[in-house]
Amino acid sequence: MEKETYQIIKSPGIGNKGEPIKIRANFFEVTKIPKMRITHYDITISPEVPPRLNRKVFERFSKDNQDALGGVKPVYDGRFNMFTHKQLPFESKSFEVKLDKGSAPVSKTRPPEIFKIAIKKARDIDMNDLFQFLNAKGKMTNNCKMAINAMDIIISHEVSAKYPTVRNSFYTSHEAASLRGGIEAWQGYYQSARPTRGKMMINIDLSSTAFYEGGPLIQMVARILGLRSPNDLRRGLSDKDHQKVERRIKNLRISDNHRPEYRRKFKILKLSQNSASDTTFDGDNGNKIDVKTYFQNKYKKRLLYPFLPCVVVRNDNNLPIEVCDVIPEQRYMRKLDKDLTEDMMNFARQNPNVRANKIHAGLNILNYKNNAYLKQFGMEISNEMTVVNARILPTPTIQYHQSSRENRVRPNGGSWNLRDKKVINGATLSSWSILSFLNSRFLPDQVIRLFVRELIITCKDTGMTITEHEPPICRENPIGDTEGSLKKAWVMARDKARGVKPQLILCILPSNGIDLYAKIKLVSDTIIGVATQCVQSTHARKPKKQYCANVCLKINVKLGGENSFLVPEHIQFLADEPTILMGADVTHPSPGDTESPSYAALCGSLNVKASRYAASLRVQRGGTEIITDLENMVKELLKAFYQTCGKKPKKILFYRDGVSESQFMEVLDSELTAIKAACHSLEANYKPTITFVVVQKRHHTRFFPIQGADRTGNCFPGTVVDRDITHPFEFDFYLLSHAGLLGTSRPTHYHVLYDQNGFDANKLQMLSYNLCYVFARCTRAVSLVPPVYYAHLAAFRARLHSPRSTDTESSEASEGGRSAATTFGAVREDLRKVMYFV
Repeated sequence: MEKETYQIIKSPGIGNKGEPIKIRANFFEVTKIPKMRITHYDITISPEVPPRLNRKVFERFSKDNQDALGGVKPVYDGRFNMFTHKQLPFESKSFEVKLDKGSAPVSKTRPPEIFKIAIKKARDIDMNDLFQFLNAKGKMTNNCKMAINAMDIIISHEVSAKYPTVRNSFYTSHEAASLRGGIEAWQGYYQSARPTRGKMMINIDLSSTAFYEGGPLIQMVARILGLRSPNDLRRGLSDKDHQKVERRIKNLRISDNHRPEYRRKFKILKLSQNSASDTTFDGDNGNKIDVKTYFQNKYKKRLLYPFLPCVVVRNDNNLPIEVCDVIPEQRYMRKLDKDLTEDMMNFARQNPNVRANKIHAGLNILNYKNNAYLKQFGMEISNEMTVVNARILPTPTIQYHQSSRENRVRPNGGSWNLRDKKVINGATLSSWSILSFLNSRFLPDQVIRLFVRELIITCKDTGMTITEHEPPICRENPIGDTEGSLKKAWVMARDKARGVKPQLILCILPSNGIDLYAKIKLVSDTIIGVATQCVQSTHARKPKKQYCANVCLKINVKLGGENSFLVPEHIQFLADEPTILMGADVTHPSPGDTESPSYAALCGSLNVKASRYAASLRVQRGGTEIITDLENMVKELLKAFYQTCGKKPKKILFYRDGVSESQFMEVLDSELTAIKAACHSLEANYKPTITFVVVQKRHHTRFFPIQGADRTGNCFPGTVVDRDITHPFEFDFYLLSHAGLLGTSRPTHYHVLYDQNGFDANKLQMLSYNLCYVFARCTRAVSLVPPVYYAHLAAFRARLHSPRSTDTESSEASEGGRSAATTFGAVREDLRKVMYFV
């Protein structure tokens, strides 16, 4: 097959279905765009230092060399790019910059104070290309990209010199909240120049991240260990404490405080093995002296904590913890643990009203009105959040089994319940067992039986058939042999059902059973091949009807049943001809992990109603966004569709999650080619029509209601925006499909890259919204289309299918990444036909 070249398609126009409304979006119009040619310069600062210090060097350079720069105040991105509103008096030149003592960075060697700046003209940016692009008369040229990039740097130059900056966000300690372990949450502001229809806009949003608390290091050590004050450190550090503290403070930047007139800065390399009174070095007279005595003799400083270790800094110097202060404004770069993540989310979560007010308050810090750099470039930005034309799409009707008292439901406010409803196709459960990982003292048999009874009643009311009312209970140790435990439970289920192959093991977990959950799924999915349903012991103790209903929905699809579907007129695109929906996602290792692999998942519908899905999983090189083996994955799912309903799909609607704008062309070229190749390899003339849509959740667009809001203060489910803040001429829209629960809801951004199915805006928006009502595991509209949601769950599950150490700091982690492909367990054949991953 000859490789085609693709172009991203243009918008087919805007939609008109639904009730028109006006809302606010966190976009601020650029009312004056620079008209002049902006000049771009390459800039190199040596020696190489972090961006924060680069900015300091640049500020000093700009201030001291105004004459040489012809009175121009250049803007700078902290790395290699500088922009000016007019040509400088030279094409290229080098300058020397001297910083004040003590303002240089902290490093392992004594830091530099003299820097060299080399400046060289790169290009003139013709702003006309940008105007052509915004008005749909030209493509995104390199000039366009550079113009938008320059605007990003013009708006951020001033704040980035004052505050800690991470990419497009800067952070202030103004409303910092102390978390735990010497870490605090800082609020910040995200700002980015965005091209929209006929205008440039600035997208401004709240952002938050973790910083180390400044102040005495001894205080931080106490907090890391969860102690009330440094006085509680008097018993010294155990080996475990020593490790914990060392891991947390390694690479932390500190200054010493025992000579206030001459403070030096250091980076912590490690903790000394011995205490300050036992750590010795060669003194001035060649005799050994310990750190405690040295400080007493030399600085007349009696150590209060001589029994604590020292911090080791450059040149193997040992400093007592109590003479060190943590330099403020240091970002916490490690992965937050579960508790800290929860604290962080609570800090970041703001309801729409508060968020909108805080964004407006941020404009005072951003200070666009009096910003000398904006004035110089002839740029002005509105202080008012933009009012956007939106629509609320009509709610679809969901179909349940005909025998239900209420077999059709039209949800109100994005949610409904299962009362008086029976699933479309209830599975039969005749061979199963209960595996409890708690002993009978914490969870007696009769409590488990009560829970099981409540669950069986709910399942029956919901249309499932359960013939085994008293499944055997098996108890095992949560830190024992998980594989052995599950096999034992499997045998007990089979024996009780007189040789019938077990269909389900219901596992009851202690409340903190995350690692146990991973082991259970690895064994049940890839070794035994049986569906498992995990429940937490707290829910088993007090079974609630709603909880049992949610568990029932999951069990039904894991056993091959179907829960609900949409009435045909709401999924006309699927009803007309055999159509397969596909969703694809890739989950990557956490930042900084260069060894672990990435996992790709593709989920495809198996029937015409799109109420059942199958998943195909792969492991690939860590950090690779393009799905490497997509052709075979697509082939697998096309075959599964044909085997299930005896028809070949004539249409493919492919939703792709997790791709950034900069990757659109690469993903389209590679993955669309793979989809077409899969079809071709099944049959030479098999050419279903394909639509390829990118689905994005990682963006900073938020909606704020003007008239009428739901009970959380968010816009109503079904709010769609396809103008004012969308791409100047491509086919994209924002859809808020779910009802808010906490904080400000995030709409999902859909961007159509390729379409052979002739979608107009109404058809794709309505179909995508309606599909959000048939996610199998809950009775709520979800925030993104189910094929992508399932792919997300399946990719996460694939990660559990590699039996590797969960401790990323273990020495085996590096081997695990390389061997992951060989240890990756394939899902057993029996489970591949059902939705085991929900």
